[in-house]
Amino acid sequence: MLKILKTRFEENMHRHCGIAWSTIEALLESDRSLIDKLKYMESTGGEVDAAVLNGRLCFVDFSRETPSGRRNICYDAAARCARKKNPPENSAEEMAAACGARLMTADEYREIQRLEDLDTKTSTWLSTPESIRALGGAIFGDKRYGETFIYHNGADSYYSVRGVRFVMEAE
Repeated sequence: MLKILKTRFEENMHRHCGIAWSTIEALLESDRSLIDKLKYMESTGGEVDAAVLNGRLCFVDFSRETPSGRRNICYDAAARCARKKNPPENSAEEMAAACGARLMTADEYREIQRLEDLDTKTSTWLSTPESIRALGGAIFGDKRYGETFIYHNGADSYYSVRGVRFVMEAE
């Protein structure tokens, strides 16, 4: 995993300007459980790399499209369990919690979209304000026509091309 991360880090310096690999390596060596979490993100198609979001060093999914092993899911457990027909096996929030990560905020999603064009054929569930979630909705984002869009949908909806990208803050 360290070799994969180092190679990706060195090949994509625009994602983490001003951060040295030695900083990342020291973080990973000081917290071996972090490597296991990143392995999960990688094994589900995330193509993890470091990035600075809102001034904080984070590990983020940078796969071109929403990670293939984290698609066809609704927003959260409440929405999944409320489906009367064909509930998906998992949800975005449940998957994130299971590996110690979290969903991206809309602002973080816009930040990674400024770095690279992601989700041009897929979409990503985003951390949804409680005021929207309380009404049954959830937000997601994608990039079309060279622009980043943030939309809404019922939290119980799920599509084969909608999934979730994770953020894991480095400590």
